[in-house]
Amino acid sequence: MILDVPTSLGPGRLTVSAAPEPRAVLWLGHGAGGGIGAVDLAALAERLPDLGITVARYEQPWRVSGKKIAPRPATLDVAWRESAPAITELAAGLPMVVGGRSAGARVACRTADDLGAAGVVCLAFPLHPPGRPAVSRLDELLRPAVPVLVLQGDRDTFGTASDIEREVGSGGSIRIVPVAGADHGMRVLKSSPLTARDVAALVTASVTNFVDGVIG
Repeated sequence: MILDVPTSLGPGRLTVSAAPEPRAVLWLGHGAGGGIGAVDLAALAERLPDLGITVARYEQPWRVSGKKIAPRPATLDVAWRESAPAITELAAGLPMVVGGRSAGARVACRTADDLGAAGVVCLAFPLHPPGRPAVSRLDELLRPAVPVLVLQGDRDTFGTASDIEREVGSGGSIRIVPVAGADHGMRVLKSSPLTARDVAALVTASVTNFVDGVIG
C-alpha cells in the first residue's frame, strides 16, 4: 500500500507492508544518499509483516519530488513530524517503533520522544562524516529516552560498531549489534565473514527481537 502524505514541504510518501495480524508498527526513514529500496530497509519490509510487525517506509518530500540532495537535518525533521498523524492512524493504537538508516536514523533519534515511540532502530548510524571523527553526532544517538538498537557494519566509514561502542560505553539503553564485514550501505565483500543473505537475516532477526522487547 502506498500513501501520499501532505506536508508543508510537499508530499511525502509511505510504502506500507502490512502485517496480516499486526502487533506493532515500525516506521522507517531512508538515508540522504538513497531511498527506501536500501537492502536493509527492503529486507525488513519483506520479512517482518509475517512476524506481526507492519513496516512503513517513509520517503521524504525532497526524494518524492526527484531532488538529488537532501536538505538540512531540521528540514527533514519537519516533514517527518508532519507525517506522524498518518502513522498514528495506521497504527490504530498499536505500539510504534521509529527508525531508519543513516540520516533517517538521525531523524528518528531526534524526534522519538516527542512522537511517543516505544523504541528506535538505527541502521548504519552516521556517527561522524567520513574521515572527520571529531565532528560527532553522539548527542543525537543519546537523545532518546526509550531503548535504541544500532546495527552497524565494521567497515562503515561513518563510524564502525566498535567506534559507537567506545563512545556510548556500557550500561545504557543502547544495544549495538556489529555487522561483520559490512560497510555503510550494509554491503559485504566476497571475503567478508557474512554473505548478503546473512546480513539480511541478522538485521531482520535483531530488529524483530528488539521490537518484541520494547512492546512487551
